[in-house]
Amino acid sequence: MNERSPQEVADAVRDGMFANDRASKGLGMQVLEVSPGSATVVMTVRDDMLNGHQTCHGGFIAALADSAFAFACNSYNELTVASGFSIDLMAPARCGDVLTARCTEVSKAGRTGVYDADIFNQRDERLAVFRGRSYTIKGKSAVAT
Repeated sequence: MNERSPQEVADAVRDGMFANDRASKGLGMQVLEVSPGSATVVMTVRDDMLNGHQTCHGGFIAALADSAFAFACNSYNELTVASGFSIDLMAPARCGDVLTARCTEVSKAGRTGVYDADIFNQRDERLAVFRGRSYTIKGKSAVAT
């Protein structure tokens, strides 16, 4: 039997999850990189993402970070869901900004995990920090392989 490497598993999960991820696709996100326990996702701020102050609504920044979190914590092909997250917004994003969320695993023990993401703009200015908490459903795959 030909066993897949951890990176091959992470790539298969990325492809399988993104194929069905209407939310991330609808927001124009692209998954740049996934490896075991980490993911990088980008999104360009559109006019329809702006709030009354003409800056990106914080919910869209949270959605970007949450998508990176989802790809990172499912990268082992064990069905994993968010049990909660927090986000601190530090600077505004504006129309046309290209936002990058880089999420990495901090801890994974048993069924729970902790993941951190930093969100930057195209000038490499940190706009937000995110911490996600995950729960793994044992015995279920994230995607069919």
